[in-house]
Order: sequence, then structure tokens, then C-alpha cells
Amino acid sequence: MAPTVFPLIMVPLMAYAVWRRVRGNFGPQPIRRKRMVARIVIFSLVAGLMALGGLYNFKLLEGLLGGLVGGAALGLLGLRLTRFGQDPKGVDVYIPNPWLGAALTALLVGRLAWRFLVVVPQMQDPAAAYAGPPFGNSPLTVLVFGLMIGYYITYYAGLLVHHRRFQREHVPVTSD
Repeated sequence: MAPTVFPLIMVPLMAYAVWRRVRGNFGPQPIRRKRMVARIVIFSLVAGLMALGGLYNFKLLEGLLGGLVGGAALGLLGLRLTRFGQDPKGVDVYIPNPWLGAALTALLVGRLAWRFLVVVPQMQDPAAAYAGPPFGNSPLTVLVFGLMIGYYITYYAGLLVHHRRFQREHVPVTSD
């Protein structure tokens, strides 16, 4: 793909992905159990593939593991700051902490923007194009991805557990 076409395709896709992620950090969000389970599976697969890729460079693996541990800790904090309730239609919802999700999204976007600024000049030089994967050879970038993956795996799993508790507490009692 020509170096001038790459940004024209990737920038709008990344902007859309960031917009969707930020939108999901504010206001009541419906509990969608199947989507949450699917996201846990997908994030786990991505973490496993990144770990396999990190076997050739232990600094990448260390970055991933550090990010996963830090992300899990942030996921637990996010769960403590999350509120549960029901919308006017009676649908179970959760209200995530907007600051935590926004900070993680800003960190990811900032790191990707920095890596993109570093990689664009390399893409102009044909000799540098074969130096290796541009986004996958930085332990700091892998650490940020690990933070996101660890956070969302922990957060979605915790949401599923807490939602089950919330349902048990708010079951209407029938008298026979």
C-alpha cells in the first residue's frame, strides 16, 4: 500500500474507533452479557497472540505482562467506581467512571499518535521499510496495549459478576 494512501485509510478508522470508545465511557450503558463475554474472549486471544509475538523479544513480553497487571489493577478500581441501576424502561445498566476510561483512551491514542509520527518518516525511506514491524517493536507501546487489554478483561468479567449480584438483590419477591 502506498505511503500516502495508508494515512487516508487509517486516520478515519482510528478516529471512529476512538469516538466509539469515548462514547462508551459516559452515561448509562446497557448490560449486554453476550457482547461482554465475546470481548473477554477476543481480548484474551489478542493478549495470547501478543505474548507469542513477545517470545522472540523478552522486553516486549515484559511490557505486555506489566501492562496486563497494571490494567487488571485499574479494572478493579474501575469496578469499585462503577454504579449499577436500571433505566426508565427497566433495562439493567451500568454507569462507568468516565475519568478512568477517558484517561486510558487518551493514553492509547497519545501513544499511537507518537508511534505514527515516528513511523511516517521511516515509511518514506524504502530501506527502513524492511526494518521490522513499526508498531510492535516498542515495549512501551506493548505496555499501553497490555493496560487496555488487562483493564477490559478485568472490567468486563467483574461487570458480569456484579450484574449477577445486582439481579439477585433486585429480584421481585413473589408471595404464594
